[in-house]
Amino acid sequence: MPSQALRKRLSLKSRLLLAATLWLSAMILAAGFGIPKLVKDYLISDVTSQLNLAMDEIIANLEMDANGEIRLTRPLSDPRFSQPYSGLYWVATHENLTLRSRSLWDKTITVKKKPLRKQLFGAQKEPLIYTEQSVFLPDSKSPINIVVGIDEAPINQTLDELTEQLWIILGLLFTGVLVLIGLQVSWSLYPLTIMKHELTALKAGKQNELSREYPKEVSPLVADLNALIFHYQELLERARHHAGNLSHALKTPLAVLRNEIQSLPVEERKKLEEPIAQIQSHIDYHLGRARVAGSVNILSVSTPVSERIDAISMAFDKVYVERGITLINEVDSEVEVAVDPTDLDEMIGNLIENGYKWAESIIRIHSKADNNTVTLFIEDDGAGIPEDKLQHVIQRGVRLDETTPGTGLGLNIVSEMAHSYRGSIQLSNSQLGGLCVSLNLVKV
Repeated sequence: MPSQALRKRLSLKSRLLLAATLWLSAMILAAGFGIPKLVKDYLISDVTSQLNLAMDEIIANLEMDANGEIRLTRPLSDPRFSQPYSGLYWVATHENLTLRSRSLWDKTITVKKKPLRKQLFGAQKEPLIYTEQSVFLPDSKSPINIVVGIDEAPINQTLDELTEQLWIILGLLFTGVLVLIGLQVSWSLYPLTIMKHELTALKAGKQNELSREYPKEVSPLVADLNALIFHYQELLERARHHAGNLSHALKTPLAVLRNEIQSLPVEERKKLEEPIAQIQSHIDYHLGRARVAGSVNILSVSTPVSERIDAISMAFDKVYVERGITLINEVDSEVEVAVDPTDLDEMIGNLIENGYKWAESIIRIHSKADNNTVTLFIEDDGAGIPEDKLQHVIQRGVRLDETTPGTGLGLNIVSEMAHSYRGSIQLSNSQLGGLCVSLNLVKV
């Protein structure tokens, strides 16, 4: 899935920064929307408290005369009630009588009912924050309904200004904290950056181990990696040394045996030639397996493919000059693979030699690269191999034509060498009419 592929491509630093950004964004958004709401609730609560005080003052000074009319015994303490259109109003209603503040002038408080509540509007049709109460006076037989309201526009204006300033502060806080987190993440992951540079130098062959000091969380990994590289190099050197010794130790005795059996009668010579050939085949196979071990500098190996193909083809042009084979090398000169030059020569040499043996006139070598691998295609215009035997010929010692010189180990050794370098080979029929060998190797 795309999200899984994205998660795999994200580096540790990107993951930490992404998580911090998401978390910090959530906190900033919560603060940006939550704080204004809390402030608005506080302001409305404070204004409502002031309106309740004014309500108490109105009730305390309200009386009914002998004619049943209501009036205030004295002016209210807040002068805004006396200033026309001040935004602070009160209205007292008793039956058909209405007493209102001077601030309403010749207007009154209007009501607009909404689904969940009613909204009151002042003298200039401004929305009001209000409190409402019904009281009975000593001489009244019906309640007096009193409403005290104040224009909510100043509160909204104050809240808008506060919200604007709050978002500026939160934006600066978001940027500052994110920069600080980025610096912290970079500082925390700096040892891994140093390790990356050392691994690059190790891959380039500029050093043989990771030599820097690392934090205690990483140092065990570095120690194990250094030990693994050293152990690998030691084992590889030892294996190649022993393989070379074995080759030299067995070469002379086998040559002596071959010479000696030539003097024997024909029947006895035939009996001995087959076991000696089997011994030679086993020696060739296991010496080839020893060459599969790979490069001493396991991380720094790199070989240009086209250059090696040209060198190998020049040699085979001389060996098979009588066959008149033309090799076409279409591999880009910039293509390099993570294979030891000797091992790459062994693999490509086996495949090209097969082409020289079986091609009619042309061998074509081309490549296809993707993000991590390079596929080399070695094709010829020979007789090819039947479909049912394509995979069979990769097995050890298999030869489809006993008349052509060889041990039958070439394709098997190439397959195992490719596998040791995290590669593979596949056989198919070529568009030229013969065999097409696809050699997949890791790209540098």
